[in-house]
Amino acid sequence: MLTAARLGAAALSAALLTGIAAGPALADSPAPTPAAVPDGLYGKSDPTYDGVWRQSLALTALTAAKVTPADSAVGWLTGQQCEDGGWPSYRAAGAACDPKTEDSNATAVAIQALVALGGHQPAVDQGVAWLKANQNADGSWAYNPGSPGDANSTGLAVNALFAARTDPAGVTKAGKNAFDGLARFQLGCTAPADQRGAFAYQPDTATGALAPNGLASGQAALAAAGGHLPVANSVRADTPPKPLACADGSAPVTVPHAEAGEAVGAYLTAQLTAGGDHLTLTTPGAAPSPDYTATAWAALSLIQSGHPDQATNAVDWLDAQADTWTKNGTDAGATATLLLVAHADHRSTADLTGKLTALGPTPKAAPAATDEATPAKKKNDGISQYWIIGVGLLIGIGGGLLLSLQRKRNPNL
Repeated sequence: MLTAARLGAAALSAALLTGIAAGPALADSPAPTPAAVPDGLYGKSDPTYDGVWRQSLALTALTAAKVTPADSAVGWLTGQQCEDGGWPSYRAAGAACDPKTEDSNATAVAIQALVALGGHQPAVDQGVAWLKANQNADGSWAYNPGSPGDANSTGLAVNALFAARTDPAGVTKAGKNAFDGLARFQLGCTAPADQRGAFAYQPDTATGALAPNGLASGQAALAAAGGHLPVANSVRADTPPKPLACADGSAPVTVPHAEAGEAVGAYLTAQLTAGGDHLTLTTPGAAPSPDYTATAWAALSLIQSGHPDQATNAVDWLDAQADTWTKNGTDAGATATLLLVAHADHRSTADLTGKLTALGPTPKAAPAATDEATPAKKKNDGISQYWIIGVGLLIGIGGGLLLSLQRKRNPNL
């Protein structure tokens, strides 16, 4: 059973990943005074727990949508970085950095945002160095350094390493690399068949057993598939994700890295199908509810691994639930995540881009109208143009042949 501290940390991590402001990590900690929203930050809600998270997602999503963010928006994010390279969830203007408040989740998404923006290599290098310095001995990462690792934080760290073009296999601590750290949370062949490939948030503290978790699976799957934000994979597999192959008595307990992405992809596909095209959030003491964020990450992961067909229905479901999830486009973190999904699935991004842009400072440049044409539309336009040209040539050739025949029959023509 989770201790109060670990349960609180798990809830905080989940809340950050959903872009919803959470309570303090410990139930008996006093609630802080809501922070004022600073200039340059996307969203109007209290940034105490998700300021860096939602800013990083917003900058990444807008950059993918070919928007050039305002200098104040980028400067706010870079200004949150501490001297040791890490980022806290939020730091008030003028406040000193406290290493205890720096977290791997904020650092990982900030790194991905700065890579997407370009031109911030020193900050990226410092962030990667922070991740390396705060890796656990088992290869994993915790939300806050010094705590046991979890699948979500480890997955995000691996995403950041991929974005920074740093091989996770070469990032090691005590002989364990980042892939080893991720693997310790994935259910293998000793699990029931319908759970194989899933990721647990953390092992049970008493037994070490792993229980499937939708958010952990969706989050870690992008790392297992070798991806990062923004997802822009154009590779398409001809078959659905391959379930984990388990031969009786011979399969290893730990899922090999080469099979991890396909295994979790197969698990997520089955869960999406069984759940009405979405994943479900289950928390102690609360009724099950749709998990928008886990569904979004699952879709991103399936697209990254080359299985966009298996993500299509989930993306359709997210589109239908957009107003509810994003609070009519006022939740910056949710709106940015949905925009990242639309971009990855090659859907129109104009509406979401406009809503997200309205939540922050005026951008330096917006995409041209022609950028909104989908690949399919461009392809069809190209085909129609060639068709017109071809028909014209055939008409011209046919007319020439007909005139030639007429001249042979009547030399006076």
